[in-house]
Amino acid sequence: MRLPDSVTGSFLVVLGAAAAYGGWRLPPVPGQPVGPNVFPLVIGTGLALCGLAIVFGIGHSFEEEEELIPVEEGQARAAPTGRFYGLRALLPPALLLFYVVAADRLGFIITAALIVLATSTALGAKWKLALPLAALAPIGIHLIFAKLLRVPLPAGLLPMPW
Repeated sequence: MRLPDSVTGSFLVVLGAAAAYGGWRLPPVPGQPVGPNVFPLVIGTGLALCGLAIVFGIGHSFEEEEELIPVEEGQARAAPTGRFYGLRALLPPALLLFYVVAADRLGFIITAALIVLATSTALGAKWKLALPLAALAPIGIHLIFAKLLRVPLPAGLLPMPW
């Protein structure tokens, strides 16, 4: 079943508006310019704007139509690679459980690096991209949480200097 872009885009607009309204209703933190209301407001506004872009078809002309190649009778379809290809669906909950178990002992940086490495390789990234991404992404995320949002993350074996 395919839903038209106007339906899915409208759903995103409603969902984004609900998130922004929920964030707007949160009380600000006294003495701080950024409180708990900013994140839902930003995410909800962005989601609503993306939904509007989908509804109005902005960017639709940039998409290439995929060429469908008919499968002849008796010809086998190419199976996805690997015996355990279907088990990739269990990767997100497994990585979430891994974070819960390992973050306090290893710390955020090491745990997040392992999660980024596992996710990027499971999605087909080559080692040439996966390793630098696993090394740099956790540091950037830690900076955002520690400096901008002031949320403490577990230090573990590799504490950050800030």
